[in-house]
Amino acid sequence: MNGVQILLIIGCGIAVSSLAKRRGVEPGWIIVVLAAAASFIPGVPRLELESEVILALVVPPLLYSATRGASFASFGANLRPIINLGVILVVLTAGVLGYVTSWILPTLGLATAFVLGSVLAPPDTITTVSHGEEMGLPKRATSVLTGESLVNDATALTLFAIAVGAVNGEHATFGGGVAEFFRNAALGVLIGAALSSVALLIRKRLRNPTLETALVLLVPFTAFLAAEEAHASGILAVVAAAFAITLNLSLDPNFQYPGGYLTRIQENNVWPVIDFLLETFVFAYIGLQLKFVLRDLAQEEEPGLTRTLVAAGVLLVVAILFRLFGVFVLFERYRRRDTRRKRRIKEDVYYRARWQRHEEERRKRGLKPQEPPTRKEILLVGWTGMRGILTLAAAAGIPEHTASGAPFPGRDAIQAIALIVTLGTLLIQGTTIGWLARKLKFDLAGEHAEEQADREEAERIVAEAAAQPAADLDASFDAQRLALATAVRDHRVGQDAAREIIDELDLRQAARHTS
Repeated sequence: MNGVQILLIIGCGIAVSSLAKRRGVEPGWIIVVLAAAASFIPGVPRLELESEVILALVVPPLLYSATRGASFASFGANLRPIINLGVILVVLTAGVLGYVTSWILPTLGLATAFVLGSVLAPPDTITTVSHGEEMGLPKRATSVLTGESLVNDATALTLFAIAVGAVNGEHATFGGGVAEFFRNAALGVLIGAALSSVALLIRKRLRNPTLETALVLLVPFTAFLAAEEAHASGILAVVAAAFAITLNLSLDPNFQYPGGYLTRIQENNVWPVIDFLLETFVFAYIGLQLKFVLRDLAQEEEPGLTRTLVAAGVLLVVAILFRLFGVFVLFERYRRRDTRRKRRIKEDVYYRARWQRHEEERRKRGLKPQEPPTRKEILLVGWTGMRGILTLAAAAGIPEHTASGAPFPGRDAIQAIALIVTLGTLLIQGTTIGWLARKLKFDLAGEHAEEQADREEAERIVAEAAAQPAADLDASFDAQRLALATAVRDHRVGQDAAREIIDELDLRQAARHTS
């Protein structure tokens, strides 16, 4: 791949995205379709990248940026459904798709079938939920889907590594896989947290927005590569580092320093540009592979083009239906448990007293009572199962040869199926999720009223702090941010509202200095 090809892809992506946004259409799937069609134009060359490039250079910054925009408070409040979807459902999906693959394409072998299952298992919902408010998605569903995308990649890559190891002749057991997952996850989080602490200490001493932004741009790559070198989860290392840096820079008084607001403004403008460029490139790269992947399959005797296309269609249907089934089963447990708990609260006076004390403790920590998901939310979350960047990156990351030097079995078939399933879910689910959300007619009035009340309380706290005498303009803005951070710590204001107001304070402070 040369520079001219990359420039052409980005330039066309800008044009397509501009037209798509004017018509209220998600540009990602349009870029995929147009790129897939363009791959059949005579003379269009095959774009080839080393597998490590996609995993190490594309996934970390996209994941870091998505985590920056996520709510840590919502992540914690919805941790149980996030773990159920991001870990349990991914493992079950990989198993089901692996067994279906071994049945349809028996020549691949069971271990290779599970490599494909792990590649297809994780949905990529970040792009969808980033437009959640425009689509009318409930905040809780958006928080769960965002958290799922931050966790399920780590699960899938762990399964992927175990399955590839099995193909190479390594002995793998269920217990060993579980132990490896928890070890990788814990070590990845520790590496990410440690790296974020170092980055924050260095950043505080730079006092230069350009240098500080450059430092933060290095963090996702450093976290991912350091964790991978330690045989830990690079995905969770990036997530942990992003959460720690974002929260500390916004809400920790120890990391508020003169000029810090300029860095936050600059980063808020830089990351969306990086997201756009990388997403445009990856979606175009996905589509442009179609002709060449099909051509490679046509030249192979086993499993062959026809059988692979049939397998891809079956796996696409199974992936969509099993997610709907899995989400329903996992979430229905919450509904039934909540029904039993409410019945026991009503009938058992001692249990009622314990539950009331438990809820009072949660309120003191700023946690609100969680109602079980509604059937509408279950359907919406179940339908949001589009595959994306990680599926294609993992498929591209399959080694060409096994440890013995033999060609990796079914590599072309796996990449073709991954591409077709990704395209299929983007076209079937990605294009209809907004329509489904509108048809379900979620009542968001209470949610919006709660958000408005939280914002008004944050604005009141800022106004009180602004009214106090200060040494100069910068000191006044610092006092307002400190008042907000204190209110968040005391659970008087939510993190989301506080971060919105801090972004506005940063812009006001910059405007006052330039006026």
